[in-house]
Amino acid sequence: MAMTMNGEVQLAAPREAVWAKLNDPEVLKACIPGCEELERTEDNGFRAVAKMKVGPVSARFKGRVTLSDLDPPNGYKISGEGEGGVAGFAKGGAAVALADKDGGTLLTYNVEAQIGGKLAQLGQRLINGSAKKLADEFFANFAKAVQG
Repeated sequence: MAMTMNGEVQLAAPREAVWAKLNDPEVLKACIPGCEELERTEDNGFRAVAKMKVGPVSARFKGRVTLSDLDPPNGYKISGEGEGGVAGFAKGGAAVALADKDGGTLLTYNVEAQIGGKLAQLGQRLINGSAKKLADEFFANFAKAVQG
């Protein structure tokens, strides 16, 4: 099952500060819902473990995330995949762009993802609702982290 999602969030911080936080594993770990481990790897990426619950399915995903098309402090492409055992898998990517706006920074994101296994059997509406909720939670946490 494939899904797409996009949005934007206005952050009350300069673009360079937002860029720095987007590349800080400690900040990202604190902002990603259910994230248990996040550590930088030597290849512009991270190794991650996150616990997720989508409807009746709970799973612990282990995966890798890679940053590419790095354009400091304007944006990057983030891609990754995770295995959640019997719950299934998720893989996808997001283009993240930063722009100066209203004395702060406008962060825009476009996500494309595929999921399979038990998760894919839950139905598009439940999956999309859960993904939107996770994204909203991440960006609310990230906005707090950026504003100190």
